[in-house]
Amino acid sequence: MTLLGRLLKNRRAGETHTAWNLPNLQGSEQLTLTSEDFGDGDTLPLKQCAKQIGGADLSPRLAWASLPPGTAQLLLVVEDIDVPISKPAVHCLALVDPAAGHLEAGALSYRQPGPGVRVLRSTIGRGYHGPAPIKGHGPHRYVFQLFALSAAVDSASGTTPVDRARPRALLPAITAPVLGRGRLTGVYER
Repeated sequence: MTLLGRLLKNRRAGETHTAWNLPNLQGSEQLTLTSEDFGDGDTLPLKQCAKQIGGADLSPRLAWASLPPGTAQLLLVVEDIDVPISKPAVHCLALVDPAAGHLEAGALSYRQPGPGVRVLRSTIGRGYHGPAPIKGHGPHRYVFQLFALSAAVDSASGTTPVDRARPRALLPAITAPVLGRGRLTGVYER
């Protein structure tokens, strides 16, 4: 166990400030989000982890059950809720065309996003950033959250283009009603 991991062992962001708990992103939990790469609560494969720890930063395959009628756009948020700061770290933020039906492995790449995927800014940069928790800090939960929106997201707080907005400014500014939502949690520990 590293010294830093030991010192920060009990410090975790928690679920309070996740996208899932924002008042404007509440909705029925009728979407089922799954992955062929890991099950809910299972360990994420190394290929889905960050390059600096030996992974490939390859976003996992994701699939969802039928979307609610009227779904205009999907919002995908991936957050590390165990990072030792006050709010979860957004590892990926993307808008997805509902016609995509699913996401193949690597579809959340900033350089080559999958069909119908618009990758936005995250806490770390753009595109999917795999897990790389502090050694010795314990298990980190990476929550993949999918929201079915009734209208497309065009801007953050009316003026900032969605592609330039920081996640903590964009997420609370979404005004489109949430028609359905689902989540899937992967775990990784070093």
